[in-house]
Parts: sequence; C-alpha cells; structure tokens
Amino acid sequence: MTMVIIAIQSCFNNINKTVDTPMLKIKKYSRIIDLSLALKKSSQFLFGARGTGKSFLIRENLNSSKYLLIDLLKTSLYLRLAENPSLLEDIIVESKKKSIIIDEIQKLPILLDEVHRLIEEKGYHFLLTGSSARKLKRGKANMLAGRARKLTLHPLNFKELNDDFNLHEYLLWGGLPQIYQIEDRKEFLESYIQIYIKEEILAEQLARQLPPFSRFLKVSALSSGELINFTQVASDAQLPSSTVKNYFEVLEDTMIGNLIEPWTESKKRKAIQTGKFYFFDIGVRNRLLDINEIPEKSDLFGKAFEHFIFMELKSYINYNSPSTTLNFWRSVNHQEVDFILGNLMAIEVKSKNKVSEREALHLQALKEEKKHKYFIVVSQDPINREKNGILYLHWKKFLNRLWNKVF
Repeated sequence: MTMVIIAIQSCFNNINKTVDTPMLKIKKYSRIIDLSLALKKSSQFLFGARGTGKSFLIRENLNSSKYLLIDLLKTSLYLRLAENPSLLEDIIVESKKKSIIIDEIQKLPILLDEVHRLIEEKGYHFLLTGSSARKLKRGKANMLAGRARKLTLHPLNFKELNDDFNLHEYLLWGGLPQIYQIEDRKEFLESYIQIYIKEEILAEQLARQLPPFSRFLKVSALSSGELINFTQVASDAQLPSSTVKNYFEVLEDTMIGNLIEPWTESKKRKAIQTGKFYFFDIGVRNRLLDINEIPEKSDLFGKAFEHFIFMELKSYINYNSPSTTLNFWRSVNHQEVDFILGNLMAIEVKSKNKVSEREALHLQALKEEKKHKYFIVVSQDPINREKNGILYLHWKKFLNRLWNKVF
C-alpha cells in the first residue's frame, strides 16, 4: 500500500468561522489514501466528514501545476456555473489541464452531467470532493455510472498516528487531524459541532428548525454504539418518530454517523433486525455529551474502547476492501458479537486487562454457524493466545495484524 506523507494543518480553510487556539508544532502523518495513484486509474469521488482533511490532502498529495481546482465555495464561480453548467468545459479548456478537482460537488449536482460528458468525450480525469451525499442521493444525481470510484477519508487512525497514538487521549478526543495540532481541544470540538450545524444543516436546509435538530444531536450521541430505538430517541428528543428517522439519515448523509446493520445469516439462532448507530468520531460524540474524562475500568471506558475499534474497522474496510460489509450479530436470546467483517472475522471487544474463555461464549455460539474464518476477542490483555479456535489478542496486536493484512 502506498503511503502519503502529509502535514496536518487547519482543516477549515474554507470555513469563515475559525477557532482561535494556540497551535502546537506541525506534525507529519502518513495517510493511507494515495490520490495521485487513484487518479491514474480513474476519476474519483472523495467523500468525508468536515475536518477529516480532504482539502489539505489534495494540496499535499497532488501537484497543483497539473490539476485545475474548481472551488464551489467561491460564490461568484458557483453562481456562474449554476446558471450555465456548460461553462465548466470552457474553464477546463482555458486551463489546458486534463485533470480537474471540483471541491464540494454536492453544492451543484447538476455539474455531474457535464462531468460525465467530459469524461466520455474528452477523456478528462476528475476528483470530486464532498462532505455530504444528501443532495446527490435525494436529487438522484448522476453518479457517473461507474466511471468514478468512491473514496472515503476518515479521521486519523492507529496506523496513521503511529508512534503518536495514545489510547486514552484517542478515546477522549478522537482522531480529527486538527486535534493533534492545537492545545484547546475542547474548544475546537465545540466549535466543530457548531460549524457542522451551521454549514451542513442550516446552509443546506437539511432540517427545518435548528433547536430540535441540536436536541436530537445530543440524544443520538447517547445512542451511539447502541441498538437504535427510534421511539425512545423520539421521546427523549421530544420529536416525532418520523422526524427522528429523517435526522438519522441526515447524520449518515453528512458522514457524521454510520448505521451498522445486523448480520442475519445465522441458521441456528434467530437474529434481531434492528441496527446500531455509531458516530464517525469518538471525540465529536464525547463533546456532544460534555464528557471531559474517561476513567479506566468504567462503563464509559468500555463503550469508548468499542467505539475506537469500530472506527478502525470502518476505515480499514473503506481504505482496503470497500465491498466488505461491517455488521454485528445479536440473537433474539441476547447473544451478541460486536463486529463482523464479511465472511472473514467475528470480533468481540472487551476493555478488560485480563480476559478468559467466558468472554468468548457468544463467539463460540456464532462459530457453530461455520460462516467465518477467524473468531477474535480484542482486549487490553497483554497475553496473546489461541484456544478452542478463538484468538485472544491485545488491541495493538490485533490492529497491527489487521492493517498489515495478516488475517
């Protein structure tokens, strides 16, 4: 896998509101996505939540002299192209460049028809970025009929942070790149949430009223990592169930959250049909709930640890095997396995420093289905071992094996 060295700087260059926080020394991290290599193969969509570093990755990963950047956040350019999308070709021809970057493509989905035509007729390569797929999905936008692949940029993960990774800090603050460049992390995350509400929800008119959505946002954070109970969330947020369902879709479409569907292929034990929901970043989730510390051996620590493993698995899949599904399993008799990666592995997450065979009882039940190759208990136990077909791995050992594709 080709690694790209980039310096993590401000991820909000295109946002008017900035956070006045003291900066730490700029660090360099390895991001797994290699845009230059991807664009040699085909045009690409690059999606990702605000603040994951899309704009900076583009600037550092692509030679600006070879690419034309069309920034739809520039009002004058946006208005001209909205009025006459065919101007896109004139702009490209004048630039004399064959590779084009269109930033925030969801703001003007009609351009995708022109992009499709220019790929077909002129052989141009496009990189199309966005932090929301809602307008594209709802407007049934032209997704280029397979002529552009989809990349998703996630917060920094264990492999990318490398020696700078600190589990306790990550469980509290998450992996947004700018977190590792500033001292006032709390203020940054609070501003991030306000910017998200302002730029994604208000500006894009994804919710009719902001106070109810803000209320829902906090309640949904409480539900992160849990089975979704729309009725309960609606009651807690003082909203109709139909509105709550729509708001969960908004979180997914703006890439702030992920719905994980249950694994339902079990034959011996009937599986539930209800999904789980996780925020894309544990730090954002914590800030919504005003969590300022995560004590070791607490229930809060256990949930955060599971959330961290979810983030690693989600980014691993999107960076290496986008067609692989990420599910969980829970039977109607309450047997549950936290994560299932396709037919490859089933994972039970425990934050304990010492685990026994008792922690693998539900994995053993799932093992009877004979559907998966590996069955793994991931924990803080430093003793790595295998017993009765179950792997017991310390989380660092597990993640090193995962990212190095040892499984």
